[in-house]
Amino acid sequence: MDVLTAIDSRASATRLAAPAPPTEDLDRILRAGARAPDHGRLAPWRFVVLEGAGLEQLADAMARAKRHAVPDSTEAELDVERSKAMRAPMIVAVAARLNPTHKVPEIEQILAVGAAVQNMILTARALGYGTMWKTGNAAYSPIVKQALGLDPADGIVAFLYLGTALSEGLPREPALEGRVSRP
Repeated sequence: MDVLTAIDSRASATRLAAPAPPTEDLDRILRAGARAPDHGRLAPWRFVVLEGAGLEQLADAMARAKRHAVPDSTEAELDVERSKAMRAPMIVAVAARLNPTHKVPEIEQILAVGAAVQNMILTARALGYGTMWKTGNAAYSPIVKQALGLDPADGIVAFLYLGTALSEGLPREPALEGRVSRP
């Protein structure tokens, strides 16, 4: 699939299942992320690939983070939180590791990581996989960051869910009216 078709047809999947991308396709997706525009060549992204037992570890960390944030959470609420990590056969946690002393502003470093996620989404789409870009409270939890082996200062920009789309969302029409001007 060419890049314009991937862009025009891109939509978040509503349901994902196995198979996840095999190693060769995953490597291609990760390399695409690492080719994102990166002012200063800082490579501020960190990719943590989770599948199988890794997804279970994420699920448990998400439940612990929920319990920490809301101590009176019910078991049913904790089960809902755990289930979020099981929406796909693979998740790539994408984090920003910022260099606050570099001349490149932190916002530009974060934007580079966002561009990496978009490259990964488009590459996955071109390879025939479905994706969902998620965050939620777990992305900001020190408990989850620690479980993923990230530094406390790292910012999780995305939980990129990857798999085979059982149900795809509909691409939305671009909202440009009133947002573009030409002098």
